[in-house]
Amino acid sequence: MSPAVATYMSIWPMLALAMLVGAIVLSYKIEKRSPDLTNRTGVPRMAMMLHTVTNWKVARDKETQRLRRFMLLLMLGIVVVFIVTGFVISTIDESAIQ
Repeated sequence: MSPAVATYMSIWPMLALAMLVGAIVLSYKIEKRSPDLTNRTGVPRMAMMLHTVTNWKVARDKETQRLRRFMLLLMLGIVVVFIVTGFVISTIDESAIQ
């Protein structure tokens, strides 16, 4: 296994996790800016990712939509990382592992 492949295989999980955490943080920010999604119960709840991804009950102002687009880019980045990882894994020879 080449050093570049070994380095990528050790870094990709941290990269995907960091992008997921960033997307969750942005989802909470979007919820705060959207009156219909604001948590008024005082009880902590999970991020409403489905609402923010599909733009359902999300505020339509430019700043909120900009945050939403950036969140979508982060989530697309996670998909790209998994696709690249699948490609990298498919190129590894079984003889190189042993």
